[in-house]
Amino acid sequence: MIQQKNTEARPYEPAKTPVFRRLTAGSIKRRKGTHLFPVVTAYDAPFARFAEEAGIDVILVGDSVGNVMLGYDETTPVTMEQMIHHAQAVSRGTSRAHVIVDMPFGSYQVSDEVALTNAIRLVKDGGACSVKVEGGVHEADRVRAIARAGIPVVGHIGITPQTAGLGPGYKMRTHRDRLVADARAIEAAGAYAIVLEVVDAGITREITEMLSIPTIGIGSGPHCDAQVLVLHDVLGIYAHSPSFAKRYAEFGSQAIDALQKYAQDVRESKFPSGA
Repeated sequence: MIQQKNTEARPYEPAKTPVFRRLTAGSIKRRKGTHLFPVVTAYDAPFARFAEEAGIDVILVGDSVGNVMLGYDETTPVTMEQMIHHAQAVSRGTSRAHVIVDMPFGSYQVSDEVALTNAIRLVKDGGACSVKVEGGVHEADRVRAIARAGIPVVGHIGITPQTAGLGPGYKMRTHRDRLVADARAIEAAGAYAIVLEVVDAGITREITEMLSIPTIGIGSGPHCDAQVLVLHDVLGIYAHSPSFAKRYAEFGSQAIDALQKYAQDVRESKFPSGA
């Protein structure tokens, strides 16, 4: 017996809205005053995946890629194309982490229009969830222009590596009034978080208590809402790290040891085994 198809009209079911799996800027902002959280840099898919699997859900694709991956002495030479390239890799290597991407030197200083254009590129082409801009009062307009376009922005004051080597240097920042003014200006411009790099711990505490957005410290003491370290410092990949960076492994020496053993096996005809 041939069964007839059920031709009864089915009730309309709206398409299910896909779940946005990545941590949003808003959820990061709401962490303020609730619990401390870690942030780490990453520049490629494998290590970004390691960070995410370790439970670190905020990853910074820093222009420190210039120092730690590309062989530059500083971050200033890093280009937009390089930042997009590494941001794409980190985005592909993760599924739920919030990926912050640095706007490199020269990508935002010229005008609001240039800053917004490049921020859009980092989001559309690089897969950034948000962008980071160095500078305080003088860059507040750039932060405001990007934030008004709907792109979440992280500020960055204290030592700003893109320009530190051009004059200010890398000494701890202790000018309280200037730092407070910078922090207030960046918050007022619409940033959802702010990095404080090598800022006096007492001033950092004051700024953290003053602001309604999370502070992310690096070399600025224990009073921030979050801490960020460069991945290569955490893993001990290079022989030297900044004094404030805690090394949790010694991957550099382990890598050299493994490569020496491999080279020895080849020279002694022990590799490949069974050949």
